Amino acid sequence: MKDLQTPAFAPANFEQLLASLTTVHALVQLAVVLGCLLLAWLVGWTVRRSTPQASHQASSVLLGRHVIDGALFPILALLFAVLARRLAFAGAADVTVLRLAIPLLFALAVIRVAVRVLRAALPSSSFVKLVERTLSWLVWGGMVLWVTGLLPLIQDELGDVSWKVGAARITLRSLVEGAINATVVLVLALWLSSAIEAKLLRSATGASLSGRKIAVNAVRALLLLVGLLVALSAAGIDLTALSVLGGAVGVGIGFGLQKLASNYVSGFVILAERSVRIGDLVKVDGFEGRVIDINTRYTVIRASNGRESIVPNEMLITQRVENASSLYEPSVMLSTVVQVAYGTDVVALRPKLLAAFEQIARVMKDPDLAPAVHLTSFASDGLELTVWFWIADPLNGQSNVRSEVNLAILEVLGREGIEIPFPQRVMRYVGTPPAAAGAEAAAD
Repeated sequence: MKDLQTPAFAPANFEQLLASLTTVHALVQLAVVLGCLLLAWLVGWTVRRSTPQASHQASSVLLGRHVIDGALFPILALLFAVLARRLAFAGAADVTVLRLAIPLLFALAVIRVAVRVLRAALPSSSFVKLVERTLSWLVWGGMVLWVTGLLPLIQDELGDVSWKVGAARITLRSLVEGAINATVVLVLALWLSSAIEAKLLRSATGASLSGRKIAVNAVRALLLLVGLLVALSAAGIDLTALSVLGGAVGVGIGFGLQKLASNYVSGFVILAERSVRIGDLVKVDGFEGRVIDINTRYTVIRASNGRESIVPNEMLITQRVENASSLYEPSVMLSTVVQVAYGTDVVALRPKLLAAFEQIARVMKDPDLAPAVHLTSFASDGLELTVWFWIADPLNGQSNVRSEVNLAILEVLGREGIEIPFPQRVMRYVGTPPAAAGAEAAAD
């Protein structure tokens, strides 16, 4: 595009720029730019309305949360502005406003695409905000230099700074351009991988989730590898030198990166075997919670109180893991203990308790998994009864259903007039009791 290949204005033409902005042609061009923005908003709004709500996450880079904060809005506005420049103002001599608007829209599109891609690929990273601010300053600064005509002068100065590395001569300009090309390639790779991830995982449930997670991790690793190779090639780095780097990486894995490599391999093994799946209720190293994500290096487990544990994948392979969500039967048996006073008719009490448990929705009623009340111990204070019951949805919580069972027990015992024994202590004073000491003091 010619509008983005040559500077908009030379440093000495600012007076001409100010004068051209007050003409009728400038007002017409300003109206055209506003029309391009309005048309871009209408197209984005139409696309967003026609896109299912479940697909908004997959297309968050283009659509965003609103119409104007996605990448589609500046891209469409830039496209419409270029078309207006080519078609409506092809023979016009004064296109000052369009020559200013097109690079500004281009800079906005670049920033918006990069920012949305980083947020989609790294949603929970605090480093993204710093990268967003730095990238925004760099892009806007470069665009200002380009519009004012100073960028070609700076490029020539950077091209004069060079040094020789082996048989090749490297300039500072080539390094800067290579870094920009590498950033563009990696952003595109992250964008494509995040779009594929959202597409594959959007409708994945149950057994297919682990397999799709493997595909997502493999595709992301492959795209990043290809993007890295393309970026190194664009930066002017000879790819044959990577053989030496590969040997160094192999030595590093052999000495200091065994744990990192083991965690990556363990992540793919867990996803392939489906021994632990996303959504399972597990207990690892004393921490119990639900598996909310399985990455290539670690697994995220969230407890019922909101705390999260980052567990290296190797621990899930080498250590004992308790999985409440069985691969074959998700039902879980729970228990609670209560004591009743000696002399209680336990035989008559048991059916009343079982009848109360049948009123609890989450307690299973299947004959093979029905609740049971057992006399398990003759305690020092009373008869100890243990209640066993099964639930089919442990992921919905265990303490809440255990509380319902305890409340049902308490209601039955209160209705039947059965006391829950508790220890009673007799206090014995050594010496003169307080009442007698007070009487002696009053007599004196």
